[in-house]
Amino acid sequence: MAKKEFKAESRRLLDMMINSIYTHREIFLRELISNASDAIDKLYYRSLTDETVGMNRDDFCIRLTVDKENRTLTISDNGCGMSDEELENNLGTIAQSGSLAFKKDNESKEDIDIIGQFGVGFYSAFMVSSHVTVISRPFGSEKAWRWESDGADGYTITEDTKASHGTDIILQLKESSEEENYDEFLESYRLQQLVKKYSDYIRYPIKMMMERSRLKEGTGTEETPAEYESYTEDVTLNSMVPIWKKNKSELTDEDYNSFYREKFFDYEAPLKVIHSSTEGASTYNALLFIPARTPYDFYSRDYEKGLQLYASGVLIMDKCADLLPDYFSFVKGLVDSQDLSLNISREMLQHDRQLKLIAGRLEKKIKSELLSMLKNDREKYEAFYKNFGLQLKYGVYSEYGAHKELLQDLLMFYSSTEQKLVTLEEYVSRMKEDQKFIYYACGDTTAHIDRLPQTERLKEMGYEILYLTDDVDEFCLKMMMNYSEKEFRSVSDKDLGLEEPQENEEIQKKNEENKELFRFMKDALGDRVTDVRLSSRLKSHPICLSADGGLSIEMEKVLNGMPGAVPDGQKVQAQRVLEINPEHPIFARLTALFAEDPEKLKSYAELLYNQALLIEGLPIEDPVAFTNAVCDLMA
Repeated sequence: MAKKEFKAESRRLLDMMINSIYTHREIFLRELISNASDAIDKLYYRSLTDETVGMNRDDFCIRLTVDKENRTLTISDNGCGMSDEELENNLGTIAQSGSLAFKKDNESKEDIDIIGQFGVGFYSAFMVSSHVTVISRPFGSEKAWRWESDGADGYTITEDTKASHGTDIILQLKESSEEENYDEFLESYRLQQLVKKYSDYIRYPIKMMMERSRLKEGTGTEETPAEYESYTEDVTLNSMVPIWKKNKSELTDEDYNSFYREKFFDYEAPLKVIHSSTEGASTYNALLFIPARTPYDFYSRDYEKGLQLYASGVLIMDKCADLLPDYFSFVKGLVDSQDLSLNISREMLQHDRQLKLIAGRLEKKIKSELLSMLKNDREKYEAFYKNFGLQLKYGVYSEYGAHKELLQDLLMFYSSTEQKLVTLEEYVSRMKEDQKFIYYACGDTTAHIDRLPQTERLKEMGYEILYLTDDVDEFCLKMMMNYSEKEFRSVSDKDLGLEEPQENEEIQKKNEENKELFRFMKDALGDRVTDVRLSSRLKSHPICLSADGGLSIEMEKVLNGMPGAVPDGQKVQAQRVLEINPEHPIFARLTALFAEDPEKLKSYAELLYNQALLIEGLPIEDPVAFTNAVCDLMA
C-alpha cells in the first residue's frame, strides 16, 4: 500500500510539537500507557451496558514486552482496538484525539475519566523510535490492521492478523549515541522505575515479565554451597489505587505517614496532613503535607517549590510551582485533576484557567488548616511557626503587602508580658482602653530587646511590647501599617502616644531652654546624628538612640548587612537622634560642662553616642578612641 502523508503535513510540525510539549524523552512511556488505559476504559464502559462484551474489570491489563536482541519495546492492551478508519483518523492526523471525541459523546454519563484528550501523546513515541508499528484489532471484528511509520514522512495502513482484540504498539528503538542513551528503555528495571514514577495509579494492571534470582533448590546447606538460578516472573508494576482517591475513613495516620516518607523522601512523619476532595468549577483531589522540620535547603536558592501534578492519576509535572504561592512553598504534596489535559507543557499550564482555580482553592484550604491548628493545637502550630513563620512574614512583605490580609492572622511574635509567642489578635484583645498603638521593639534576641532603654517606660506603664528578632520583622509590620485599625509603633519612634499635654509642654520647654547645648553636641557629632534632644521615654537609663523618618535603626542594620542591597562602598543610615534622660544625673553634668569646659563636653558627646551605639548593637567607628576616652575619665 502506498505511503500516505500526515494530514498535519510537515516534519517540522511534528518536530515542533514533540520538542515544545515534552521536556524529557522518558515521557513517551507515560503517554503510550495512558492511551492504552483509555482504550481499555472504552471497552470497560461498554461492558457495563452491553452483556455481550463478556468481560469484567479484572480481565483487562496493559503489558510491556522487551526484545533486546531486536531492540523493540511493545506496549499492548486488550481494550477496544481500532479499525483501519480509526487508525487513519486517530494516527493519521496529529492532534486528533479519539479519546476526546469519546468523552464528548458521553458527557451526560458519570464515571467517564479519559486521560488522553490532547491528541498528540502517541507521537512522543518518535522521540525514542526510528520506526513505530501499531497492530490493532477492534473488539467484535475478525480483522486486524497494521499502521507503520518512520516519522513525519508519512505512514502506511495494511490488513494484518491478531489473535484477540486490542492494540500492540511496537517501538523500534533508536541506536544510542554519545549524547542520547536509548538502551535504558530496553532494561526492565528502568521501565519499572518509569511506570512507578508516571503511571503508578493507572487503574488497570501494567504487567511485564521480569528476571529474578533465587536460591537453587538443594543448595545453601552445610554440605552444599549456595547456588542461585535465574527465572522470569510476571510482575504487576503499578499500585493502581491512589491513596488520595480513597475515603479518609479507610486511611490511618500510618498510611499517610508511610506514603509521605516514601514519596517525598523524608525520614520523619509530617507535622500536618491535608486531604481534600473538591468538585464543581474545578474538580480535583489534593493530598498535602506540612513537614515536621525545615528542609536543609529551604531558605536557599536551590530549593524548588511546587506540588506534583497529576491528570487522572498520571503524573504530568513533578514540581508545579504555579499551584503554590511563595509564602506556602513549604507545603509538599500532590494534586490530581481530571479537568487538566495530560499532554500539556509548563508554558501552557501557566495560562490554564483550571490550574488557577485549583491554586486559589488550595491557598484558602492551607490557610484554613493552619488557623485550625493555631486554634486547636497551639503546641503543634508553634512548632510549625518555628520552622516556617519566616516564610509567612516574607509573604506579607513581598509584592508591596498584597497578601497581608490573607496572612496577618497567622503571624506570631514574642510578647514582653506573656513571655511567649502571641498572635496579633491576642495582642489587640489585651490592649488597654486608652492604648493608641501596637508597640514593638527590635533586636538580635528577646533578652537583648528586654534590656533596651526605650522599652523601660512602656513596661512600667504596663503596655505589652512585641519583640521582633528576625530581619524581616519590622519590614513586615511597616508593610502592614496596622492591624484591626491599630497602628504599629516602634519603641524608638518619636511619638509613642504616651505623653500628657503638660508633660509634653515641659519637655518642649526644657529642649528650648537647652537648645544651644544640644546644638553644640550635635555639631560635635557631625552628620552621625540629625538631632540631640531630651526624651520622655527614658526612666533610669541616661541615653538612647532613636530615629526620625521612615527608616529605623534596625532597618538600617538589616539593609547594610544584605549583599547587594546598597551600592558598593555606600551605606544607608537612619536619621539618628541621640536622646537624653532629663532626670538622670548625666544631664546636669552635661549642662555644667557646656558652661565650664566645652572641650570636655565634646568628649562626653562622643562617649555617650558610642554607648548608645553599643546598646543598639551597632559597631563603634573607632574602638581605640572610645577605650582611651573611658580610661581618661577613670584617671
